[in-house]
Amino acid sequence: MAIRILIAEDNSRLARTLIDKLNLFEDQLSVRGWESHGKALLQHLEVDAHVDLILMDIQMPILDGIETTRIVKQKYPQIKVIMSTVFDEENYILEAIMAGANGYLLKDERPDKLMDAINEVMDGGAPMSSSVARKALNLIRYGAKEEAVAEVDFKLTKRETEILEQLATGLNYNQIAENLFISPGTVRKHIENIYQKLHVHNKVEAVQMAIRNRLI
Repeated sequence: MAIRILIAEDNSRLARTLIDKLNLFEDQLSVRGWESHGKALLQHLEVDAHVDLILMDIQMPILDGIETTRIVKQKYPQIKVIMSTVFDEENYILEAIMAGANGYLLKDERPDKLMDAINEVMDGGAPMSSSVARKALNLIRYGAKEEAVAEVDFKLTKRETEILEQLATGLNYNQIAENLFISPGTVRKHIENIYQKLHVHNKVEAVQMAIRNRLI
């Protein structure tokens, strides 16, 4: 059975180039559609979620690729997501990984490399373009060095740790509240306390800090 692919790309020229690459493997792939921003892609999935893999641009209007990936992974965890982008900056790589992306490719990859990456993801792998892989390794090394410096006691409560674990899976306040049998308002208050104790300002930073310090 052909791998069913959906594309999110706001640049029509780049989208056509990508589709042309994929069509070289039409015996193995089926392009199910192309959407120009994350909101349109989510609307597409609400009508037809029979998709195996999404090639996701990062910078798109209305709803960007990072947030779209986070939502897709919450609602459709069976769908694989490969970031397809011109950006290999470390912050994009980290945010994409935290959002749940299964792979990270630059748009100038050759068609055969793209096909190899798709097959690798469908087999459970996590392909990355070579320059992205180098930067991802640097992120890991940097994080390991920070961990080795000192172990800090952030004095998180058991409940705060539970909520951090839920945040790390990409769940929202209402979902966390339902899972832990507390109110969304209580979740919000706990998260405010977590941010204060970890000296962070948002969910991504909190999860990064928690993983770096082995809190979860």
